[in-house]
Amino acid sequence: MIRALAARDLTVTASQLESWRRTGLLPRHRRRGLGRGLGSVVDAVDPLVVESAAALARHLRQGRDRRLAVLEWFTEAGTPPTAPEAAWVPEPPMAAVREALVWALQRSAAQRLVEFARSAAGADEEGQDALYAAAGRLMGPYRRATNPALVRAALETGEDVPAEAQRPDARSMVHLAAAIGLGAQEVGADALAEAFAAFGMFGLTVQDWAQMLGAAERGEVPEVDWGLLQQNADMVARVQRASDEELVRARQVLAGLRMFYALYMLHGLLLPDTPAQAALRQRIDDLGMFPFLDHVIAINPSPTQLAESLTICLEPLFDNLYEALLEQLTKDPAIFSIPGDETGAAGFGKRWMRAMEKPTNGRRRVSEDLDDGPGGPGGPGGPGGPGGPGE
Repeated sequence: MIRALAARDLTVTASQLESWRRTGLLPRHRRRGLGRGLGSVVDAVDPLVVESAAALARHLRQGRDRRLAVLEWFTEAGTPPTAPEAAWVPEPPMAAVREALVWALQRSAAQRLVEFARSAAGADEEGQDALYAAAGRLMGPYRRATNPALVRAALETGEDVPAEAQRPDARSMVHLAAAIGLGAQEVGADALAEAFAAFGMFGLTVQDWAQMLGAAERGEVPEVDWGLLQQNADMVARVQRASDEELVRARQVLAGLRMFYALYMLHGLLLPDTPAQAALRQRIDDLGMFPFLDHVIAINPSPTQLAESLTICLEPLFDNLYEALLEQLTKDPAIFSIPGDETGAAGFGKRWMRAMEKPTNGRRRVSEDLDDGPGGPGGPGGPGGPGGPGE
């Protein structure tokens, strides 16, 4: 097997292979007994073992935590091969995947905030003030990416994006963290309405949320099950409860949503528009889910962001969104086909390059605003609030 890996320019030693086997990351080749007292022999190199060793060799370097390598391997296993003749990367051992996810989540600001909030349950007023202060520090400033439609308009006209669209004030999201530890009743409907509105949930305003939550408080509509907020905020527990199949499905959902989100964001960078793209964006807007995607998706996630985003995608809300967008894409898959242009994807790419080369006065500032957004291309990903990516 060492020779097979060397043919791929991957250098491993026999001691490395044995170490991976001892830790349960690498299966052993099937061996055939030679008879009593004669030992055993490997008849053939198992391709599954070779591909697993190759994945480890690509991601596990000396001095690097193996759990980081497992997370990268798990991500790679869900990605189709880039070449037709290439083999799919096998799945890593799911026990190792779960361990790596828990390890990454325990280091996230979101999980630390959940634990801090729970420790504040039943605290006096001073303890509550400490919780709000800690929530503000751990969550940090939450900046959503600028709406791509506004970015596109600015690039096309040379104008600046309105400042209020670039810098939404989401400080009131700390009320969600307080509700986890102190209880929703202690925080109050008005504060939670501000938090949900700042999060951008379903496009509802503070007044919309206050009306709905107030009606629930008064018993005019069914009571809100706030226990779900407290239960789902604990991402470590969510991963530990999930089955192996659910973790693999969450990876699929996350990869799909990342693609749809990227298409939505690239509309702001003058990606040639097509009816299929417009239909996908409209589907997202009709469901009021762009703020959710902006909160969850990071184009180049850190291990912590990856673990958080994958855990969030365990929720039915995101699974249903993925299925809805997949249905729309199946209905109209020509996302890179401009009506009337017979050159297909090649012509699409050339048109985009020409659009990006066109000089506009506002390009530099607006592009930087898009890149700086939490989910924008090149941005740091989502915030560190409960249920959102961050470190």
